[in-house]
Amino acid sequence: MLYFEDFTPGRRFDYRPLLMQAADMITFASEFDPQPMHLDEEAGKRSILGGLSASGWHTSAVGMRMMIDAFLGNSSSQGSPGIDFMDWKKPVLAGDVLGGFSIVLAARQSKSKPDIGIVKFRNEISNQSGEPMAISECSVLFRSRQNEPQQ
Repeated sequence: MLYFEDFTPGRRFDYRPLLMQAADMITFASEFDPQPMHLDEEAGKRSILGGLSASGWHTSAVGMRMMIDAFLGNSSSQGSPGIDFMDWKKPVLAGDVLGGFSIVLAARQSKSKPDIGIVKFRNEISNQSGEPMAISECSVLFRSRQNEPQQ
């Protein structure tokens, strides 16, 4: 279990690769972002994106899943106060294999809740060629180990 004290500046958490499949992209877009370039290969080819592309929101959701698998799922996370920014650099196309990492930029104890630490991350998603596809920065709240009950 990872606690606030484990998130030191510079610590990096690598993501496992994930294949972006056309069917999954269409399913997500059908419900959450039903624009033609996210729903149909030919419409995607006619767009500036060059093919069936994942919604940026889908890319972000995949990034969240990668964070869960890399470290959040085994942590004392208490949620996030928000995202500082999210930048979709390039279109994610069907068949792209996404990977990436989260790196700790800063960590500090909460002034109002001393049992909580606030950790700022930079999150980068890249494709199979190492090209950056999405970049974001966010903070996450973690319980402090020192305040956990002893077992």
